[in-house]
Amino acid sequence: MPFSQKTLDFLSENRFRDNKEWFEAHRKEYNELVLNPMKELVLGLTPTIYEIDDALICEPKMNGSISRIYRDTRFSLDKSLFREVQWCSFIRHKGLYHGWPAFFFEFSPYGMRYGCGYYEASPKTMECVRTLILEQDKTFKQALKSYKSQKVFTLDGAKYKRSRYPEQPEEIKNWLDRKSLCMMHSNDDFELLFSEELTEVIADAFMSLKPFYYLLIKAEMMKDET
Repeated sequence: MPFSQKTLDFLSENRFRDNKEWFEAHRKEYNELVLNPMKELVLGLTPTIYEIDDALICEPKMNGSISRIYRDTRFSLDKSLFREVQWCSFIRHKGLYHGWPAFFFEFSPYGMRYGCGYYEASPKTMECVRTLILEQDKTFKQALKSYKSQKVFTLDGAKYKRSRYPEQPEEIKNWLDRKSLCMMHSNDDFELLFSEELTEVIADAFMSLKPFYYLLIKAEMMKDET
C-alpha cells in the first residue's frame, strides 16, 4: 500500500491535535496510512542498501530504520508531543550527533527529501574528508565525477563564513569549506510520493550516491585509525 493524501491528512491532524488520547483512538489509521507503507518502503529498499553496504542497518520497524511519531521533548523548548515529519534511515551505527553517514528518506505534508550524508559530521571526520580531497584520493575523484554527472542532488552542509582554502578551485572549495557533508534532494512532488514507483526511484537515487558514501566511509576509517 503506497502513501496517499490520507497519509498527509493524518499527520497534519495528529500534529494539530497533539493529543495522546486522540492518537491512540486513531492508531489503526496510523498503522495503515503511515507505518505500514513505511515498512514496505524499507523492505523494498533493503536489497539496494545491502548492495551498497551490507553493514548498514535495515530494520522495518520504529526505533529500527523507521522514525517514531512521538517527539523527544526532554531537551527541547517545544513540548509538542507529535511530529508530522516521518523518515527512514540506513546507517551502520545508530547515533544522531557526530554519527556515521546514513542514507535517508523523509516526508511531511510540506514535501519530501532524500539523500546521503551526515546529520552533523564530527570535526575529526571532516578533517579526514579534507585530507582525501586535498590529496586527490581516488574515492574523492570518483565522488566528484559522480556528483558532476547528475542533476538530482545538491551538495549540502553548513559552510564556514570565510574560505579556508581560497587558492582552490570553486568546485573543490564547495567541498572543503563545509562543516558537514550531505547530498540532498528536496521537492514537493506528491505524485511521486503516492506512486508505486517511489521505491524504485529512491533505490536508483541511493545507488547513484554510492561513490559519495564510499568517500565518507573511507574518512571514517581514517578517523578510527588516528
